[in-house]
Amino acid sequence: MTGLALNCTINKKSLFDRKHYFYADLPAGYQITQQRLPIAVNGNLTYRQQVGTKWNQMVTKNARIKQLQLEQDSGKSLHDDARRQTLIDLNRAEGQMRVDANVSIHRPGEPFGVRTEVKNLNSARFLAKAIDYEIMRQCEILDTGGTILNETRAFDYKLGTTIPMRDKEGKQDYRFMPEPNLPPLILYDSESLPTKIDRDQIINIDSIRKRLPVLPSVIRERLVEQFGILPEHSFILVNEDGLQEYFETIVTMTSVDPKKIIGWLINDLLGHLRQQNLTVKQSPVSAVSLAELLMLLENESISSSAAKQVFQELCKGGKNNPAEIVKENNLGLLKDKKELEEICDGILKLHQKQVDEIRQGNHKIMNKLIGLVQKSTKGRADPVLVKKILEEKVLS
Repeated sequence: MTGLALNCTINKKSLFDRKHYFYADLPAGYQITQQRLPIAVNGNLTYRQQVGTKWNQMVTKNARIKQLQLEQDSGKSLHDDARRQTLIDLNRAEGQMRVDANVSIHRPGEPFGVRTEVKNLNSARFLAKAIDYEIMRQCEILDTGGTILNETRAFDYKLGTTIPMRDKEGKQDYRFMPEPNLPPLILYDSESLPTKIDRDQIINIDSIRKRLPVLPSVIRERLVEQFGILPEHSFILVNEDGLQEYFETIVTMTSVDPKKIIGWLINDLLGHLRQQNLTVKQSPVSAVSLAELLMLLENESISSSAAKQVFQELCKGGKNNPAEIVKENNLGLLKDKKELEEICDGILKLHQKQVDEIRQGNHKIMNKLIGLVQKSTKGRADPVLVKKILEEKVLS
């Protein structure tokens, strides 16, 4: 399934081999692996990478996947520095992610440099930190005339550095040989299924393909095509656990432009959640509540500034829905033109200097006057109507 997800060619016949080497975490003296003919080969993973400080500064890249192989897991060394001893854990049925990162540096146009291998990284965050540190370490060594050793290193997550484990000088002869106790692994597709064998006893590649979940790249493409959102926004929706479902719930409940919904999710919802160290599923503001709020804004029942106030109340986790919060706090949109004209007159009398500057051509100051009206009405005034009234009074 992983091979299919990575666009690999699945070999219907793959072989097992013994890789011989001595180390304390491998009591048998060899490891069962797939060196000659692995289960999956020649895949690729397309992804987008942010290259600037803004989300729209993205480039598409493609990582080639050489192979996926089935391999026996060796033991885990547990180093006890206090007692100066190492314990070996041979129970490897833990299901943890572990990555070995090979890092080398070279100048453009020159041959590849000597590589080091950072072993047993157990998270994407530590993987990134280890690679960044190793690049910096190797650059400093070469800049001072030193030599990079071909060695295995470990990452100390507390110090944020890599430390040497053992050197690899001199190519090791692993004495690969066919594994005598395991027959070839034979897979089938729908066209090659044997007729006289119990279907439950064989592996059908096409059957596994049908069980693949919808992959992130497919979901992102659908979001962009269906809702007209930017590709970079589709990454946020898919990468934040639960946010895609949250977004689509609001879309189905409202007639609001999906781009406006995205703005609220990224700027307001995620901003609050990250500030409080919460996940989307822990959000005090449900998708239903935010949908109701956005419809009040869409129907011009409240102003945008009042909507922000309602959102802040929802973030407190109370029982009131958006409409009840609007009523309780008297946040309904103020549309009475006569009442707004009186408020605008009061603002203009107090700010005659700004009025004179606008009449002399500095129209940017008009936004300040609109803001003052909004402040005096606690964000309830219709900004479009306020702008129209002020322009009539100042520029006519």
